[in-house]
Amino acid sequence: MSKNKTAGYKGPYGYQKRREGDGRSCVRYKCGLTNTIQDVLRQRPGWMEVKDDGEWDFNWCDVGWLRENFDHSYMEEHVRICHFRNHYELTRKNLMVKNLKRYRKTLEREAGRIEASKCDFFPRTFELPSEYHLFVEEFKRSPGSTWIMKPVARSQGKGIFLFQKLKDIMDWKKDGSRSEEQRDETQVESYVAQRYIENPYLISGRKFDLRVYVLVTSYIPLKAWLYRDGFARFSSTRFSLTSIDDQYVHLTNVAVQKTAPDYDPEKGCKWQMQQLRRYLTARHGTETIEALFKDVDNIFVRSLQSVQKVIINDKHCFELYGYDILLDQDLKPWLIEVNASPSLTASSKEDYDMKCCLLEDTLHIVDMEGRLTGREKRVGGYDLMWNDGPVYREDINLETLGSACFTANTHLGCVNDRKKQLRQLLKPFPGKKRI
Repeated sequence: MSKNKTAGYKGPYGYQKRREGDGRSCVRYKCGLTNTIQDVLRQRPGWMEVKDDGEWDFNWCDVGWLRENFDHSYMEEHVRICHFRNHYELTRKNLMVKNLKRYRKTLEREAGRIEASKCDFFPRTFELPSEYHLFVEEFKRSPGSTWIMKPVARSQGKGIFLFQKLKDIMDWKKDGSRSEEQRDETQVESYVAQRYIENPYLISGRKFDLRVYVLVTSYIPLKAWLYRDGFARFSSTRFSLTSIDDQYVHLTNVAVQKTAPDYDPEKGCKWQMQQLRRYLTARHGTETIEALFKDVDNIFVRSLQSVQKVIINDKHCFELYGYDILLDQDLKPWLIEVNASPSLTASSKEDYDMKCCLLEDTLHIVDMEGRLTGREKRVGGYDLMWNDGPVYREDINLETLGSACFTANTHLGCVNDRKKQLRQLLKPFPGKKRI
């Protein structure tokens, strides 16, 4: 075995040294996925893919690889990897709620109830089986209400069901149709029971949720970027609480909806975020919708702050989160979950183009080539939302305006003129002429 190799891990981290201020002429990358990210990495000038035993500078891995290899790995200064070691503190449904509840209690103790109330953006949630008795007490307080049951560590709508009677939970607990192995798995994995949002905002009678992308490059200090594009994912069937067993009514996951009998792959079931923002603004007015998007910004910042002290911060790590947010009839946004590996598989040409741009801009911010100064407030479609404190738009005159007038540097669902912005911002790739 070569002396570079690290125990328990295949492949060393080599590094082509560069002079101070020079861009890296060759970035060696490893990629464990075979979708859009693979295309984006292959097309990036000066980047070269390495196979299993090769030395790499950048790794877009899945969370399974991270779990098996991270603790056994030595990483040189420049190396970057696309997850934080314990990302699951925010991206497992039970841990996300546990951290948010703890953070809300801390705020109430240290800053008062009004400040703590800014964390009231997630539905009542209980972890089962450990909080079963607390859940039953809450359930009995509101008879007839609808609850949703979710496995804490699965995605794409797997294992989710709605219920209105305690009997349904009892049946689930002693479901004889599962094998011993599956029953053990369920106990290890555990579920959350969550109050179902019974009054979702509907468009053409159909429920939808928002998928929004937030990039965190550091937790200490917290540095987070918000992507301008995203989309609304619609159910294919009109909303009704009379059919709680129909997944096509209640689950907006594309993995679920594309199995619907009347699903049209050309048309899909998505609206781009710009289209949704225009629609809502036309119906409710600019002021109302700006307030709504400000509430959505609050969800991003508070949820990240809730895990800031428990995430193992590491300068080698960054994370692209996929936030799922639901609007109710009162235009209140609810945080449903945060994904550590948001789907990068495209459901249409438009979706593919959007995800390619998202990933290109993510790589620009991670900046393996050393082309940024570190003081940027915008990179392509990303706007710097938080940098150890709120970030404000540059058009604010700090001398004449009171702090109450500061406007957050976020533009979710606004125009994304990323190509023009990148031309102005980025020096050409090393060895390439500016086009």
